[in-house]
Amino acid sequence: MSVEIHIIDGPIRAHAAATSHDGAGASVVFDGIVRGIEDGQSLAALSYEHYEPMASEQLRALAEDILHKHTLLALHCHHSRGRVNIGECSMRVIIHSAHRKEALAAMGEFIDRLKRDVPIWKSVIWA
Repeated sequence: MSVEIHIIDGPIRAHAAATSHDGAGASVVFDGIVRGIEDGQSLAALSYEHYEPMASEQLRALAEDILHKHTLLALHCHHSRGRVNIGECSMRVIIHSAHRKEALAAMGEFIDRLKRDVPIWKSVIWA
């Protein structure tokens, strides 16, 4: 079982298809893309701030909890800090599991808890 956490400056680069993981029957990839409308208004970008080292520590603890709770093989999370323009990726989560059901349930729970519990905040940069 493995956990990988990265908070990086700027947008997350495009990726190739998810790499395989020994024993995985399912690999689920979620890319959070900055959309061009927020509350019905056009925006240019989002800016992400975080509180370090707490954000990385909480992300790792959350990932480890989800990994064990859903019996996953691996959970990798990359999250942006700073400016991310519309159409760019601000978060990527990759989950490897023996079965799809666990992978899909884990993905939803991980993202919900990240948004609720991890000290990463976004602010809108209007167009």
